[in-house]
This record gives sequence, structure tokens and C-alpha cells, in this order.
Amino acid sequence: MLKDMVHAKKSLGQNFLNSKSVARDIVRAGELLPTDTVLEIGPGKGFLTKELLASGVHVIAVEKDDRMIPILAEKFAEEIANKRFILIHGDILENLEKNTLGLPPSYKLVANIPYYLTGQIIRMFLEAGEKPQKMILMVQKEVATRIVARPSTRVARAGERKESILSIAVKAYGTPKLIKKVPARYFTPAPKVDSAILAIENISNTNFPNPATEKHFFEILHTGFAHKRKMLTGNLKEIFESKTIQILKEVGILENARAENVSLEQWIALTLKSLHLR
Repeated sequence: MLKDMVHAKKSLGQNFLNSKSVARDIVRAGELLPTDTVLEIGPGKGFLTKELLASGVHVIAVEKDDRMIPILAEKFAEEIANKRFILIHGDILENLEKNTLGLPPSYKLVANIPYYLTGQIIRMFLEAGEKPQKMILMVQKEVATRIVARPSTRVARAGERKESILSIAVKAYGTPKLIKKVPARYFTPAPKVDSAILAIENISNTNFPNPATEKHFFEILHTGFAHKRKMLTGNLKEIFESKTIQILKEVGILENARAENVSLEQWIALTLKSLHLR
């Protein structure tokens, strides 16, 4: 068969899922209803797509690899005919930016994504005007464990994983949850690292009452992480100038703290302080 002759492209970060039980775990994590619309990124040969469609949902799939299009079109011809499956040949980042996906106001993002695009995909969908209700993504285990390492309200304790711009951004918009760790052997070809199913739930703009607050939050976050070896005091002097130490103290951040040890709540407090100074 044609699909058996098509091998993964390293340049596209393809690692095809080969475990039905893991595919079903992904579907279960989505808590899918027949009325749901699911966006799938990089369906490949349709392994996860088959399980998604079996749950009764409508699927919009975006595939960049032109070799996969005829495979998917043949495999899901019936679902395409009855409009339960819409196949888009294109780049997900370009399609999202140009708003050409035809997504309904409410949808869920469920996908085994290329790992080199993990941060970009997560950020783009969380910052999008029409955000998904929920995201269920296969990502590198290290990325998932770092994102869910600690609650958004707590600063780092000794021995805990450190925060990153991505982990803070995820918590700013939703609630991350590690569903299951997935060994490399469940993919073809097997990646060099293990993976994990990551859920991001309760996605909203609750922490950002307006676009200006959202924009300024990320300006401060990026400034804080700009020089990882420097203490936060040095990085944020660009914004708070001579008031830096006092403002850090007011929001409960130690003078010798680094960006990776600061909680989401403290980043939000810094944002509000900065806006009041303007």
C-alpha cells in the first residue's frame, strides 16, 4: 500500500505514532463529544485521525507533507464526503496567522505535533483571538514535566524544575496537566527522547483584562528571562530603573532571585506594578 512506502521526513520532525492504546489515551484526554470540532496538526498517515473520527467528532486536519495528502484522502474518503473530515494541505502556522482554517468559535486542539515546533504552536494558539477550549498535545517528556512542574502560585523550591518562558505562558492562559508518559518505542521512527501527553485546560484570557496588559506581561517576561545568568534585579532595571529592588520586594521576590524561580502570580503582580508606573 502507498502509506507503507512513505517514510518519515526528518526535516518535518515526523515520528508516527504506532500504538492504538496511546492514541485512545489521547482521545480520552480530550473528553470529546459528538458535537465537538477537533483541529489536528500533522495527521501524517491518519493513525490518530482514525481514533478521533471513531469518537464521533468532526475533524479539521492540517498536513504540510504533500506525500500524505493522497493517503489521507483515500483512507477517509467517506468521512470527507459526509463532511466529518476536512483536510487542509498547508502549514499550520501560516494558516493560523492568515485565519484560513475555518474554525468554529469553539474547538479542541488534539495532535501529535512536530517537537521542534512545540513552543511556537502552543504560544500561537494560546495567544490567538479564537483560542481552543482545550489542547491535548504529544510533546517531549522534558517539556511536559517542566510545564507542569509546580503550581502557578508557588515559587521554586530546592530541587524543583525551573520555569521557562513557555511554562509561565501556558499557566498564564490555562491549567497544564501531564496525562501520561509515552516511551520512544511507541513511535516510528523512535525519537531519541521519551514523550508525554500534555493537556492544557481552562484556556482563557482571565489574567489579561485587556490587550495592553497581555502585551506588557510578555514584555516583562521576556525582559526578565533575557539574560539567564543574571539575577532578575539586573534584567528588570531596564523597566523599573531605580525602583527595581523595592518593587521586587513589594511582590515578594527576593533580591537575588532569577527569572526561572519566579511564579506566575509574581509575574502578573510585576506587570500591574509596571502599568501603574506609566
